[in-house]
Amino acid sequence: MTGSERRFLPRLAPIDAYGQGGFRFAEMSHRGSLLCLPSGMHAWPLVSAAEFSAEAFEPVLAEADGIEILLVGTGQDVVFFPEALRWRFRDRKVVVDAMPTGAAARTWNVLLAEDRRVAAALIAVP
Repeated sequence: MTGSERRFLPRLAPIDAYGQGGFRFAEMSHRGSLLCLPSGMHAWPLVSAAEFSAEAFEPVLAEADGIEILLVGTGQDVVFFPEALRWRFRDRKVVVDAMPTGAAARTWNVLLAEDRRVAAALIAVP
């Protein structure tokens, strides 16, 4: 999916729950991975951190001017974010913080409540 087909909530919202292959937020339930970007909440087709690529993060890079911190939820395990991708974000002045999805979702809620310029790319966990 691309463009507006991917967006299902045109605003940002705290994540109320995660697990069982998806997320709950804004009184909605979403199955699958999730991008939380300045333009809103979007479905993300990735199922594992092994799929991290420049193409997978293109929607995030397209909105980089509105992002200070990118939280990357890597699934259940700690996974190193690819250095080449990290540099693409550094060049755009975006700090990348990769961590397990649960920690990323909780951090997302805190930074969102603080009105920070935060985005999140979250791999769904079982």
